[in-house]
Amino acid sequence: METKTFEAPALFADHHVTEVRRILLELTGVSDVYASSAFQIIEVKFDPEKVSAEDITARLEEAGYLGDVPMLTETGVAAEKKEGDNFFRHTATYETVKRTVSFAQRVNYTGRPLWPCPGLGAVKVEEE
Repeated sequence: METKTFEAPALFADHHVTEVRRILLELTGVSDVYASSAFQIIEVKFDPEKVSAEDITARLEEAGYLGDVPMLTETGVAAEKKEGDNFFRHTATYETVKRTVSFAQRVNYTGRPLWPCPGLGAVKVEEE
């Protein structure tokens, strides 16, 4: 038996731990999986004669748990002076409310979670 540890920056919630355990324990030769959303690590105990470390890595990459977490960034340019659609939030003050600041965010719903969340894809609706 071998043990391999993976750093998983996209492992940030308990439902990710459950999903990682499910997808790895489906592989023949994987005997135990320890996943921690607090430390963002995955430790896999496996039989190298039945499954390779590359197969485990490929399964985790396919599910989106390895690599960088994609994050939206703000450009620092006011929304009125923007070039392109790089901003995702802007603030505004209005003469009628003086010092009150309002926040707005444009969200184009595409059936996916707003936060890039591995293991949670778009909800599939079955048509009758």
